[in-house]
Amino acid sequence: MVRLQQLLSIALFLLLSGSSKGTLVSGLLAEGTKWETPYYVIKGPKPGPTVFLTGGLHGNEPAGALAAEQIRHWTILMGRLVVLPRANQPGLKAETRHLPELPREHADLNRNFPRTDAENEASSLIGREIWRLAQEAKPDWVIDLHEGYHFHQIQSKSVGSTVLASRPGDQRSRPFVSRMLATVNTTVEDPRKHFVPLRGTANGSLTRAAAERLGASSLILETTTREQPLSLRARQHRLMVRTLLQDIGILGADAPPLIHPRDPLSLHVAIYDGGGTGASGPRNLQKVMKTIPRSLTWPIGPSDILEGALAHFDVVIFPGGSGSKQAAALGIKGRDKVRAFVKHGGGFIGICAGAYLAAANYSWSLKLCDYNTFCEAREIPGVGRKSMWYRGPSSTVTMQLTPAGNEIFGHGGEPLKVRYHNGPIVSRAGIPELSDYQVLAWFRSEVSRYETQRGTMINTPAIVSGKFGKGRVLSISPHPESSQNLHPLVARAIRWAGGP
Repeated sequence: MVRLQQLLSIALFLLLSGSSKGTLVSGLLAEGTKWETPYYVIKGPKPGPTVFLTGGLHGNEPAGALAAEQIRHWTILMGRLVVLPRANQPGLKAETRHLPELPREHADLNRNFPRTDAENEASSLIGREIWRLAQEAKPDWVIDLHEGYHFHQIQSKSVGSTVLASRPGDQRSRPFVSRMLATVNTTVEDPRKHFVPLRGTANGSLTRAAAERLGASSLILETTTREQPLSLRARQHRLMVRTLLQDIGILGADAPPLIHPRDPLSLHVAIYDGGGTGASGPRNLQKVMKTIPRSLTWPIGPSDILEGALAHFDVVIFPGGSGSKQAAALGIKGRDKVRAFVKHGGGFIGICAGAYLAAANYSWSLKLCDYNTFCEAREIPGVGRKSMWYRGPSSTVTMQLTPAGNEIFGHGGEPLKVRYHNGPIVSRAGIPELSDYQVLAWFRSEVSRYETQRGTMINTPAIVSGKFGKGRVLSISPHPESSQNLHPLVARAIRWAGGP
């Protein structure tokens, strides 16, 4: 069976080599096992270099896997791009560095490849499969995407924000690395967080084995997880890979960092995870999206939005955090991009902070829906002047769907328990240019920190919907995505927002 798989893989590469036009072919490594993972071969219309790109060798480094998944959708001008986005599938699912359930000597996938002065053999089933694919590809370049825990220039024990070149071949790759660093560092404001070059990679790593055994120029690109959202780290990977592919001629000079996926899926959803976003919101929404069949979800940040990434999605979700900080991170141009996306038919979902962002009463808000938020400042005896938006720490409240809400969320009219953490209390703004909103759920209980807040939340809208241009707007004050039992309701809301 293994021999048959090897012959089929060789036949696949020979078939691609003879193709005269751009081609995308996918296959599976370790098929039928728990290590099963897809790879993709993208061939340009004419001969050129071969690049072997991997992500997710370490399961607790998701940015590499995400970036590789995005890069596999690129169209190239020549040569071949072989992409293995999720090398360590079980580790990525468990969010652990190592291959689960393997003995310690084989647990680190990026130490499973042929070692210097040893036999040309990899250890572990998935390690052998990856090495076989690399040998069959005969790559000119091997690029492995990873993440460090801290910025190398601040904490030298971490390799975060570096490009590591494997020996031999590091001299040959040096000018390419310099241009990759120059490109990505223009996006990093703090010089201490700039990417820097390093030489040498670990014995048993894929890149070192490829440099020594296959003669490939081999690089490890390391982003930094510390205090940086997933979308930013994936973008940094894409920027560096794009620069290299442009330098070697297989990618056009005008190729965008993020393009429309090839997969003919029915629903494409962008989850904003940039400035002003809390840590748990995007993670919980990703869990919801996994329950929606035939859907694709990518995190995006302000730079992606400015570059036009929203054009490739049906819905954008702005989770909890701070609406004003999300607005500041987007800037005026970014906010205009979001408004234009919705106006031309895109769906918008704002949860808590995202609902503040959609409001009509702030100078920084998107003004997508005709409501004001209860945010005035009042004098509190013995305390001072306080804004009314803050009602205290996270708590549980009761909300009840309206008949219109039942149609969208697919739930009966009985009250629901839901987490609340200072989401907006809304009332109609009466702006003629904005269409009236429809109440989908009411708060049936309330929380308050100050006496003057009592009675201002109960029986006010918890969820409202509206139209902005051709697009659907859904503003959700509480956090249904935080409760697993409410995930089906959120999934239906996302599908509704992406509808006609």
